[in-house]
Amino acid sequence: MGFDRRFTAGLIGWIVALGVAVLALGAALLTPGLGAARVVALGLAAGAFAGLWRHVTRTNRAVARFVEALRFNDISLRFDAASGAGFGQLSGALNDAMARFGSEQNRLTGELRYVEALVDDMPVAVLTIDARGQVTLANKAARRLFAAGGTTADSFAAYGATFAKRLASESNQDELMINVIDGRPQRVLVRSTSLDRLGHRTRVVTVQPLGGTLDTVEMAAQTDLVRVLTHEILNSLTPVTSLAATADELLAGADLNDPRIGDARLAVATLARRAAGLGNFIEAYRAVARTPEIKRVSFAAHAWAGELARLFAAQSPDIPLLVDVPESLVLEGDPDLLAQVLINLLRNGAQAVRDADRAPCLVLRILDDRHGTAIEVEDNGPGIPESLRQDIFLPFFTTRTTGTGVGLNLARQIVVAHGGTIDVTDAPGGGALFRILL
Repeated sequence: MGFDRRFTAGLIGWIVALGVAVLALGAALLTPGLGAARVVALGLAAGAFAGLWRHVTRTNRAVARFVEALRFNDISLRFDAASGAGFGQLSGALNDAMARFGSEQNRLTGELRYVEALVDDMPVAVLTIDARGQVTLANKAARRLFAAGGTTADSFAAYGATFAKRLASESNQDELMINVIDGRPQRVLVRSTSLDRLGHRTRVVTVQPLGGTLDTVEMAAQTDLVRVLTHEILNSLTPVTSLAATADELLAGADLNDPRIGDARLAVATLARRAAGLGNFIEAYRAVARTPEIKRVSFAAHAWAGELARLFAAQSPDIPLLVDVPESLVLEGDPDLLAQVLINLLRNGAQAVRDADRAPCLVLRILDDRHGTAIEVEDNGPGIPESLRQDIFLPFFTTRTTGTGVGLNLARQIVVAHGGTIDVTDAPGGGALFRILL
């Protein structure tokens, strides 16, 4: 890399000027009576030296400013080769390097923004924990899920003591646990790992609610089980029913005076009736094994709830029903299947308040929730023990002598098919509160 012509010409000029000034100063010093000339010659020599110094060091100053700009991430500065600083090839190389650096920085900045947006919009909650134990909610899902969380592991105890301990521990194992989210227990999958961030160790914890996924898997397993059981039972029951009917016909023509024949005919007829009744019973239970077909539409919640209230009043005129639904609220779903869910819940609620020793009260409420739309049926009956709150949604489980154990299971199937959840808690005034979240 050589000097450019402009820099070389300037350098020669300043050297010549300095030489002439030095010669003039020497001549003035050797000639008596030229005091003023000596002062002028000395000034010229000093000026020429300063100009030469400035010309030689101009490139160094330009490079220093260039490097300083890099230190502060200022990629807008360019090396000015036209100012007489010289080294044109150097300026071109530095400016080209700066342009490439700026382009790469813009690319990395765009990639970083993409990754940040991707993490922020992930449906899985992400929390980071630094070496000091500081907890940060790293994306939108985490901020929604843990809106009341703090900055330390202990501040998350409201969501579950086990979860708070997991945040404080060093464990990196996958773990399925129960967290209290939005006031109700939910199953979540907790994963964690350790990463290096700018030389510091950081733990990343992900929390994935599995309520909807596990509900879907559980309902599918129950459906398959019921389908297999009803198929096998009907296969075994069909020949029994046929043989019982045939035996009853054969005994119809026998000697009726023989008491044994009468007893046998009575027993066979009873067997035939019970076998046929059991077959009809199992056929009815096959409804549990049919996956609901959802036909989604948008419909006005207020009018829909009013129709349900009129149907309920016709069936249970002795039970007051309070309907609390905003007139402007719109629901998305299958109105007929959701109506069947609400009819079952209202019928169960009416039975519960009849069993209570106080004035009956039943409430149907629909409201906007920050996670969707909530439909609630609240009664002031005896309530449902916490130990039975998961069992009541199982097929054929019932606590009533006249119950079939199908209604709540079908209700759960319909809600899960809508992509929602259904659970039961204690009502604020006592009794049970069924809550559907769509």
